[in-house]
Amino acid sequence: MPDRIVQAPWLQHLLEAIYFVQWQLLQCLHRLGLVGTHDGQPAWPWRWRLSGENLLIDLGQARALLIGLGVLGMLALLLLAAWRWRRLRWPVALAAPLVLWATPWPAAHVLLVPAQASSFHQPAVPWSDQAIQAGAQHYAQHCVQCHGVRGDGHGPLAAQQRVWPPNFAGPLLWQRSDGDLFAHVRQGMVGRQGQPTMPGFAQQLSVPQTWQLLHYLRALAAGQVLRATGEWAQAVALPDMQLRCSAHNKTSVRDWQGQPLRWVVGTGQEVLPDPRVVTIWLPADEHNALQQLPPAVDCLVTSQQAARQTLALLLGQQALSATPELGQVQLLADRHGWLRARNGAGGSAWSEDDLICRTQPTAAPEGASAALAQDGLGRLLRLMDATPVRFVKGGRLH
Repeated sequence: MPDRIVQAPWLQHLLEAIYFVQWQLLQCLHRLGLVGTHDGQPAWPWRWRLSGENLLIDLGQARALLIGLGVLGMLALLLLAAWRWRRLRWPVALAAPLVLWATPWPAAHVLLVPAQASSFHQPAVPWSDQAIQAGAQHYAQHCVQCHGVRGDGHGPLAAQQRVWPPNFAGPLLWQRSDGDLFAHVRQGMVGRQGQPTMPGFAQQLSVPQTWQLLHYLRALAAGQVLRATGEWAQAVALPDMQLRCSAHNKTSVRDWQGQPLRWVVGTGQEVLPDPRVVTIWLPADEHNALQQLPPAVDCLVTSQQAARQTLALLLGQQALSATPELGQVQLLADRHGWLRARNGAGGSAWSEDDLICRTQPTAAPEGASAALAQDGLGRLLRLMDATPVRFVKGGRLH
């Protein structure tokens, strides 16, 4: 979560409004039959769109847009008043152009960016361990020769390209919207002079396969960032996985939305029961899948191979490896499904040092003195509740 979202809460609402207005406009045009579809979703009809991601980078331009919108709102009220009271009509009509001219509007090249027909597409495939592992196969077949096993752009054919492939461990995947990345994979990319810098893969990959590939790229990037820095600069959601739970109406991670989750990888029998969290167990080997759930465990992962490879990828322990070695590790996800903490020793002692996704509170957590008296896990749970994730992707808050 960018610090500026915490420092300037108004920016959060501005980014949400920019995305919401464009999204609703597209949906209305589609319902009216004025725009068609592209790859199964409403197609953005214009060559340009408003850029929330640029405003996130340039706070001064975002502030100028906010001022401009405020001026427009004020003029709209004055025009409404002038329509009712004739004496105001000429003064308002003369003043409005001058006020608009004097308003510090943001630069056009910052506010407007080139758009794709798919710029507002949403992933048609859920973020899950199965999708990520399918994406790994597509990456190995079509991408690894240029982008490298770790996504750092150092593949065997990288030096032969017109432009050196980007490093996915950087901010590239987090600054772009899902729809724009989708378009780049399917249509390819061109340089500033119009020369092709990456081929498109619309003929090799179906629409669902493209989304699977993008899911894998984000998981790969998250793991490489964590491996290099020890934390995630951007929040990472816990992928959906299939479960066998003591509660029969719970069959997947998604069913536990709204509750904090504790993932135990390795020996689940040594974990003490804790009513504050839902404990999900991923055994060290698949033979344990037939055993009865240990008393301290609420759910067992049934898609074990895909889950093990996905978690290893997110933790930066492997890339395109068929036999990841996770060892014993515990993970903590907050009520909204964001992975927040990792206990590498697999022990029961948690501390704030275990946070791998940090955020800053806008105010001191309530009951801070009571939290100090709790154990490490209790303090982490209170901290995560008090400092929710505000994740920005492509200028959109999630």
